[in-house]
Amino acid sequence: MTSQPSTPKNVPLPRTWDARLARRLVTPLVHTSVTPNHLTTLRLLIGVAGALALARGGFTWANVGALLIVLSNFVDHTDGELARISGKSSKIGHFYDLACDALVTVMLFVGLGTGIGAVHVAGHVAPGMALGGLSGVAVAIIFFLRMRIEDLAGKAGTRQASVGGFETEDVLYLLPLVTLFGGVTPFIVAASIGAPLFAVWVVLDYRRALRRVASPAAAATSQMQVSR
Repeated sequence: MTSQPSTPKNVPLPRTWDARLARRLVTPLVHTSVTPNHLTTLRLLIGVAGALALARGGFTWANVGALLIVLSNFVDHTDGELARISGKSSKIGHFYDLACDALVTVMLFVGLGTGIGAVHVAGHVAPGMALGGLSGVAVAIIFFLRMRIEDLAGKAGTRQASVGGFETEDVLYLLPLVTLFGGVTPFIVAASIGAPLFAVWVVLDYRRALRRVASPAAAATSQMQVSR
């Protein structure tokens, strides 16, 4: 009788409920040939399928797409948890995970915008795809700059706010409610405004991270010049 692999005791429990559930599900995979990159690819495929379903528009496809996006968002936690408890983490895997996160999120907004067609905004008709594209580009900028901030300040520099076991990104779990109650149009309009504004805030945060890194280097250089 073989025993199931146990979670290493030196790996702290995740802060969020979905990550804790993901760790439970991937623990039996620790001593198998399944790698975190396999789970990242699964997350990518589910997310792309969800975005394509959203792009088809209509009540049924929108709800199918929303459910697939929620599943993809959950599976996104499994690769990181498997990497942590199995020691299979790598820089390439981390970059692959971030790239898939960005691609799925951009496709999500573009798919939502494509699915709703043209919308009326402030008395003008705007293509939904353009609004989704604007949101998607802003999100891509956010992902890129968060990755750069992480390189400069470590993971602590990009840690999301957590309340009651939920993080900011967990708002995507509410997407099925948006599609179920016909709120896709106001959602994508709000995203086309909110995402660029948040991108501006991340740009400012990135500039602060650059200054924090530059200050000790400048102080060290000044001290070396004085000691000469």
